[in-house]
Amino acid sequence: MDILKQLNWRYATKKFDATKKISQEQLDILKQAFNLTATSYGLQTISMVVVENKKLREQLVESAFNQKQVADASHLLVICIQENITAQDVINYYKNIKQVRNTPDHILKPYQDGLIATIEKMSETERQQWSKNQAYIALGNLMTVCAGIQVDACPMEGFLPEVYDSVLGLSQRGLKSVLLLPVGIRDQDDLFASLKKVRKPINETVIEI
Repeated sequence: MDILKQLNWRYATKKFDATKKISQEQLDILKQAFNLTATSYGLQTISMVVVENKKLREQLVESAFNQKQVADASHLLVICIQENITAQDVINYYKNIKQVRNTPDHILKPYQDGLIATIEKMSETERQQWSKNQAYIALGNLMTVCAGIQVDACPMEGFLPEVYDSVLGLSQRGLKSVLLLPVGIRDQDDLFASLKKVRKPINETVIEI
């Protein structure tokens, strides 16, 4: 796979073909890619909600400032953060490490205690910002994977999270939406699909020392 060719093919899709769906295989790859995204300490304080229900997505368009991609895409991926991170999250994480790797408690315990101490020093706002930073890593990873499997996507920050949290029942799950990624198949009428990419020269963005 020529990754640079795929990244040049990628663009922020403005118009999806509402009659076309991505395959189940492509969707499964995106789910796995999200789950494999690097997170701080490997704690995975982010979640992804996959919204396929068309009527539900139509309800959400207005709260995304009428960006039609939300409804016209094949699926809407909603990247969320935990409302709070607790010591129990850390304990569960290290239990998972022990189960998967069979690592002894005497090795894991100091790391577990150190991570608990780290998060307990943070305010709830700081913990949420920490998680939000990781949500952007996941978004970038998903966009690259989308390009690699010929799935169109449009990253979005412009929406009303509190409305999405309410409509999708995220608050009951202890989650807050922070980013949207509609994914699907570009419409052949999308003017932006054929436009050349506009980027600074690479020697202005990449510094070699």
